[in-house]
Amino acid sequence: MSEYWVISAPGDKTCQQTWDTLNNATKSGNLSANYKFPIPDLKVGTLDQLVGLSDDLGKLDTFVESVTRKVAQYLGEVLEDQRDKLHENLMANNSDLPTYLTRFQWDMAKYPIKQSLRNIADIISKQVGQIDADLKVKSSAYNALKGNLQNLEKKQTGSLLTRNLADLVKKEHFILDSEYLTTLLVIVPKSLFNDWIANYEKITNMIVPRSTQLIHQDNDYGLYTVTLFKKVVEEFKLHARERKFVVREFSYNEQDLAAGKNEITKLVTDKKKQFGPLVRWLKVNFSECFCAWIHVKALRVFVESVLRYGLPVNFQAVVMVPSRKSMKKLRDVLQQLYAHLDHSAHHHSGAQQESAELAGLGFGQSDYFPYVFYKVNVDMIEKTA
Repeated sequence: MSEYWVISAPGDKTCQQTWDTLNNATKSGNLSANYKFPIPDLKVGTLDQLVGLSDDLGKLDTFVESVTRKVAQYLGEVLEDQRDKLHENLMANNSDLPTYLTRFQWDMAKYPIKQSLRNIADIISKQVGQIDADLKVKSSAYNALKGNLQNLEKKQTGSLLTRNLADLVKKEHFILDSEYLTTLLVIVPKSLFNDWIANYEKITNMIVPRSTQLIHQDNDYGLYTVTLFKKVVEEFKLHARERKFVVREFSYNEQDLAAGKNEITKLVTDKKKQFGPLVRWLKVNFSECFCAWIHVKALRVFVESVLRYGLPVNFQAVVMVPSRKSMKKLRDVLQQLYAHLDHSAHHHSGAQQESAELAGLGFGQSDYFPYVFYKVNVDMIEKTA
């Protein structure tokens, strides 16, 4: 189950009583599994501050979730053919995501509760903003390396018209260090092999007889050599093209060929070197983002509960794992339990909408419930597949 509901309801005589009432109501029919969602005694501040913060926390929630999913998605891309291991790499504080949520503990070291709510929100915003910026830098560097490697690999395996010829030719295929003669590499379509053999010596004057040799062929083309005088090279290229024979620009230089082979080896090595640290960075920062996201949910539950239920702070927050088949029934049970919280509903129509807006929630009527409610989808793969 990837959909979780985080709700809060005001304490009856005690918060434990609220918890017991909710548990008893949802137990029959196994409507949901419930877990306490402990939120520490945070600094309340003024009503004005809470109303302003409510809106900002909504935006922060969206931002932190989007960065969390971005990190998860990029980890999947980096894992490539090991993508099936993505799920086991997405951990929060060394726990799987459902466990972290259902056994949530506020991180006092990272988010000191002596700070104001606004300051805690700012700490999270800066922390996740930095991760987002670092991700852009790291992903563009790694993607550039991967792109260069893919381009070189294509040149190793593509058609003879485009691929790198260095790994197909040998020194003995060429006339080297001659003042007058040179060897060209010519790509000939398979259907024209016979035409080439019969006519290549007549394409221009000054071609060395019987100097052609088939070095390599793929499904469509053959790679031939031909030796001729340097002074007729341009003329030969022109007339060869008219006959659909393509002269590839190539000069046999052992240092250049070795450098080309070294380049691909270097890129493969660089990619392997960067892979481990990048995966580790993504795993660590996915955990940071996910934990920050659940702390934002806790802040929102706290702020909305104070706005809805008033002071002194007295509410029970709960993580519910709804049974997939019974979501509507569960919603009805919660409505019956907490309908009395919406006092204004008895006085005039549209009051639900008004009370939502008064609380600074910005919800449409269809999303408004008499109790504080947030949905959390911990499936990071579903939306990134």
